[in-house]
Amino acid sequence: MASASSSTSLMLAATATLQAESPSKSVFFSFFRSYSVYPLVRLHSKGRKSCNWVHVTSTREPKPDSTLVAVAAIAVEAEVAEVAEDVKELGIDGAAAPVPATKPKKGKAALPLKRDRTRSKRFLEIQKLREMKKEYDLPTAISLLKQMASTRFVETAEAHFRLNIDPKYNDQQLRATVNLPKGTGQTVRVAVLTQGEKVEEAKNAGADLVGGVDLIEQIKGGFMDFDKLIASPDMMPKVASLGKLLGPRGLMPNPKAGTVATDIPQAIAEFKKGKVEYRADKTGIVHLPFGKADFAEEDLIINLIAAAKSIEANKPSGAKGVYWKSAHICSSMGPSIRLNIRELLDYKLPSNV
Repeated sequence: MASASSSTSLMLAATATLQAESPSKSVFFSFFRSYSVYPLVRLHSKGRKSCNWVHVTSTREPKPDSTLVAVAAIAVEAEVAEVAEDVKELGIDGAAAPVPATKPKKGKAALPLKRDRTRSKRFLEIQKLREMKKEYDLPTAISLLKQMASTRFVETAEAHFRLNIDPKYNDQQLRATVNLPKGTGQTVRVAVLTQGEKVEEAKNAGADLVGGVDLIEQIKGGFMDFDKLIASPDMMPKVASLGKLLGPRGLMPNPKAGTVATDIPQAIAEFKKGKVEYRADKTGIVHLPFGKADFAEEDLIINLIAAAKSIEANKPSGAKGVYWKSAHICSSMGPSIRLNIRELLDYKLPSNV
């Protein structure tokens, strides 16, 4: 018997025994037959193997008889009935149903990446200006940043540095300040908590708001109309009660941030000129503004170099291995631009700057 490996063979066999009476002895005739049906139908249905063809052979060719023909006819009818049921279940009318044509996707649904479906058309256009994983040198990256700042307002230039630190350990925490030589481009409102003779000094130094206990009560009442709060050391015991209000907003005076100072006029002048506080978040990334998109390219480079050197100088004692993982810059509403870290750290400013 021969069969195909990719299909199921239907075996139709019948054995008949004929007994012929004779005066001497009984004679028995036996035979083995099978029939071939090719092809009935070609159908693949769920949960059932395909039936492509049926083929069996016979050892000899006796004369056909009605018994074998009847067996073959019954088997064929059963197979055809199964095929008809499959066709009915699948909803096929005579031939395979044509695949319906899909409508072309439009708008955001046509975007290849899921993360891009929330992006605006402006963003999708400007991100074509840079290559995704390419590391750019500093002048090229600053130039691209300025091209990508295409909104109606003046965007802030931001730097994002991923460091190889884990801030949950005390010896790997990073919090410091940096003086940006060209400023931040923002107007900083400074409030000062002090008492005695230093009140007049703070006012003469350009503080926007100066007070003592009365200012503390205003803050407890919800007054937050300032960007930096500087306190003299003798006011810190009274400022402690404001921790729950100022802490989550990043306004709590802290010696590491330079907002607890004995020289009040100098502290005010530094924050007015462009002193920026930074710290590593829980994932070890430092987010830092270093100017405005309408700054000259040279000014943005100078500020970014100052920020990178400050982070390098304040490397935590517990940091091990490679300190810098990656560095990116971007505008407030633009895509990020990857920097070459080694070129960033080794960049030398022109002698005339």
